[in-house]
Amino acid sequence: MKLIKKIWIIFVRLCGWKLLLPEEGTRSELNRCVFVVAPHTSAQDFIFGAAFLWACCSNGKVMIKKEFFFWPLGCFLRALGCIRVDRGNKNNELVDTAVEAFDANEFLSIAMTPEATRKPRKVWKKGFWQIAKKANVPIVPAYLDFKNKTIGVFDTIYPSDDLDADLKKVRSLYKKEMAKYPEMFFELNEA
Repeated sequence: MKLIKKIWIIFVRLCGWKLLLPEEGTRSELNRCVFVVAPHTSAQDFIFGAAFLWACCSNGKVMIKKEFFFWPLGCFLRALGCIRVDRGNKNNELVDTAVEAFDANEFLSIAMTPEATRKPRKVWKKGFWQIAKKANVPIVPAYLDFKNKTIGVFDTIYPSDDLDADLKKVRSLYKKEMAKYPEMFFELNEA
């Protein structure tokens, strides 16, 4: 699968996208963190976001809704290390499962979209914060900027004891203009 991931990264670059990777050795937390990826308004977000994750992390995993795990795509996604999420099941123990995965792996980065859907969403899901807090790992806000065809990360955020303040801090980083479909993304001041 390493070869497929490398080909994927090359494909994204050939599409004109720039992966703004941190200088090697400067962001060690990227190998053990929760990536928050936004804005999420298109299925293309996975294609470009996954390339960035795999380019900068030794063990990057992407959380994807269970509906994408049909045959044969599901086999391919599992082989890439994607994690199946049952969003409709409130008892899916997603947070605890992710924390256990962090406990079992020295190097693990999990990418998720806090909107949890491509539809406009004023309220973000809090799972990313809960996972980071319980696993004692940082939150790394990652962005997809369709306007400038760039993918990168903002400064790392360490979860405090104030969930609302941390959510505001993360959410304030993202702007409509970055989204593939700006009308599908709510900025913090619109929520």
